[in-house]
Amino acid sequence: QVQLVESGGGLVQAGGSLRLSCAASGSISTINVMAWYRQAPGKQRDLVATIIRGETTNYADSVKGRFTISRDNAKNTVDLQMSSLKPEDTTDYYCNFRTDVRTYWGQGTQVTVSS
Repeated sequence: QVQLVESGGGLVQAGGSLRLSCAASGSISTINVMAWYRQAPGKQRDLVATIIRGETTNYADSVKGRFTISRDNAKNTVDLQMSSLKPEDTTDYYCNFRTDVRTYWGQGTQVTVSS
């Protein structure tokens, strides 16, 4: 059974940086899209960034220029480098992998940015 395991969340001061990582365990078919979402309690899950297999990236306007998504197709991993963090970036972050037949979600990792 495939599981996505996230790491790298934590507490950081405003203006600081964090790097989130997500790795797939188990056998998984070709991952077309890797993405990061975030969701605050009681709110919808919002897209933060995506990267398709050909390395094309897309970012939410709120994180453009501050966050960078990258992937390693050989290792089935995706990272999110977050810089110039703001208190409003505080929430839970989830990785997402999409193959031709399934969508997988990580368990979430918490990011807290103090002012």
